[in-house]
Amino acid sequence: MTSLSLRRLTKKFGTITAVDQANLDVNGGEFLVIVGASGCGKTTTLRLIAGLEQPDSGTIFIGGVPVNDVPVGRRNVQMIFQNYALWPHMKVFDESRYSNLSLPLKVRKWSSDKIAEFLRPLAWKIGIEESFFKRKPGELSGGQQQRVALGRAMVTSPRIMLMDEPLSNIDPPNRLKMRQEILAFHKDNRLTTLYVTHNLADGMAMADRIAVMHEGRFEQADTPDYLMRHPATEYVADFFKADQFGHRAIAPQR
Repeated sequence: MTSLSLRRLTKKFGTITAVDQANLDVNGGEFLVIVGASGCGKTTTLRLIAGLEQPDSGTIFIGGVPVNDVPVGRRNVQMIFQNYALWPHMKVFDESRYSNLSLPLKVRKWSSDKIAEFLRPLAWKIGIEESFFKRKPGELSGGQQQRVALGRAMVTSPRIMLMDEPLSNIDPPNRLKMRQEILAFHKDNRLTTLYVTHNLADGMAMADRIAVMHEGRFEQADTPDYLMRHPATEYVADFFKADQFGHRAIAPQR
């Protein structure tokens, strides 16, 4: 299991400071949820960790090793984007050809039989019906595309999984199932997972710890129950009291 640390991480876009000397430690094997208001720097932080953006200053450590100069694709980090980022010209799944789900395994020279044996049960678990397999992303609903994006990330076996609102387009009945599948995949593969969400209920249900981000910095990171009972700042206290996500924060049953 792989740890992750951010030290004085900063990223600016023109005159806007998206991430402002942010510090964070994520334990190996931890499921850490990042919450905060829109524009606080959550997604930019994930993109910096993945190598999709370069920091203006500060250091990213993966497994104790600085990776600022390690290119994207070599950090063994996988990111699930809010906008899916699926290949529009490829079908959802075809074990014999390149497809959205099979591409990472085809690149690794897996046989068609091995790909089918591995991917068909995975697709079923996360709600990708066989009737979707021959469709292209443009022929799927938003929720269906999100399931495909999640499935594609799961096949790569990364050390660190970064998730940016992966359940935003999943309907409520399937949302609970997908939470369980994400957590099961996280535990079974001994991943370190950072999960960004606006849905506090998802965070409370899934997190080992929650990190509250505000204006580019992490105000506090701790268990959901501790954050509610012992907020370190006024912002954290107000965040958990406010009904800004459409519901009250309820401490999870553990």
